[in-house]
Amino acid sequence: MNVSFLKNPSIKFIIFIFLFYISWYFVYYWWVHPLETVDLFVIDVTISISKWILELFNYSVFTGADRLIGIDGSGGLWVGDSCNGIVLFALFTGFIVSYKGNWKYKLIYIISGILSIEFLNALRLVFLAILDTHSRAWTEFNHAYTFTIIIYAYIFMLWILWVNKFSNKKVA
Repeated sequence: MNVSFLKNPSIKFIIFIFLFYISWYFVYYWWVHPLETVDLFVIDVTISISKWILELFNYSVFTGADRLIGIDGSGGLWVGDSCNGIVLFALFTGFIVSYKGNWKYKLIYIISGILSIEFLNALRLVFLAILDTHSRAWTEFNHAYTFTIIIYAYIFMLWILWVNKFSNKKVA
């Protein structure tokens, strides 16, 4: 059996991403997710950041112990596990880990990237809360499409930035 195609960097990348994702999937859904502590922590952080931003712009905000945030006069938004960004953190981490580069820089870049993805997710919640005061239909549309495109494009941009600017850096 000829496995010379495995020497191709693109094939290696695809195989690694696939194995990374499968491993992450099983660890997350069989161990981390059932405990709920990580999911709830990330949701609480996202809601706290979003609340702070909304209040910075003089919105009167309500939150609830049951993952709820909204602007007074609206129905509010419930933040589910699938919206907490953990899947995005793993996707981003997989892209960076699977590509060449110094591990010291990878770790710094992964942490920075996850923090920026978290902040972008909080901004998403801010805009959805504002939209929710005007139209539930627009809230649903933007949640399902606009922000999904934005966040995946952002993660792709972060990966391209890694590939083009940081993956070849040597340890100082």
